[in-house]
Amino acid sequence: MSIPTVDLSDFFTENGDHCGRKKAMDTIREACCQYGFFQIINHGIPIHLMNRALQLSRAFFESPIEEKLEYSPKLSAPLPGGYSRQPENSLDKNEYLLLFSPESDFCGLPNNPPRFGETLEEMFTKLQKLGEFMEKTVNDCLGLPPGFLGEYNSDRSWDFMVALRYFPATGGEENNGLSEHQDGNVITFVIQDSVGGLEVLKDREWIPVVPAEGTIVVNLGDVIQVLSNNKFKSATHRVVRWKEMCRHSFAFFYNIEGDKWIEPLPAFTSDVGESPKYRGFAYKDYQALRMRNKTHPPAKPDDAINIKHYAISM
Repeated sequence: MSIPTVDLSDFFTENGDHCGRKKAMDTIREACCQYGFFQIINHGIPIHLMNRALQLSRAFFESPIEEKLEYSPKLSAPLPGGYSRQPENSLDKNEYLLLFSPESDFCGLPNNPPRFGETLEEMFTKLQKLGEFMEKTVNDCLGLPPGFLGEYNSDRSWDFMVALRYFPATGGEENNGLSEHQDGNVITFVIQDSVGGLEVLKDREWIPVVPAEGTIVVNLGDVIQVLSNNKFKSATHRVVRWKEMCRHSFAFFYNIEGDKWIEPLPAFTSDVGESPKYRGFAYKDYQALRMRNKTHPPAKPDDAINIKHYAISM
């Protein structure tokens, strides 16, 4: 079993075929219902840019720890932007560089290796643009009025991007790179190297998301699941590590502004005679709870706060 791959070339060429666009939309709609995950090709982001970003990211993480710590988080940032490494007692085994919009006061782009900063800036801008396109696509797949989600989610100040390096697995059975979870945002893009390790849960089975050059992984976040009243899925996923191999990836989080109120839309509740499956919440409150999972890990992983915290018991 594998997650669907969608060719977007008919959306990004002057003579794009209507039947090709419809086929892509149908595949995306089905993937959002069944998986919450899919891969895209011919998405408008140059492969050479993706490869250069991964190459420079690898060089950055191989630099001495003292140099990386020069980009440690600023205390005033809404998230720990900059370079961080998971604590030794964390179940997650990775280090990362978290970046906000290039226009943000919290975005300190690295100077080394050469061209890394400008490459990150270009990646951020192009992935944000792709997020706008994919949000419109999800909007249309849900049958919402044209431009509804774009207007609802017009503030781009909470978007962020993360470059990650996962450490090789050690002896024994411990190979966790990133614990199983759902993303709390709107849409996530993942660009991964050839090592692999990303897996998505479907029908209690972990499905590998096999890397292929030029592909971008797309997964929906909790915001879409709640707005659609579970019509579209926010899939559970994880990263596993391999022995003697580091894994490098980029994740772009197309987000929503913190004060936004999130609740199932009437189009999927009162308009169709369905009860809401979630109570409403301010997005920043949910993010604060998710952040506490990291700063104060619960004794049992099952006790971590996720979107079920707002689910209405039937």
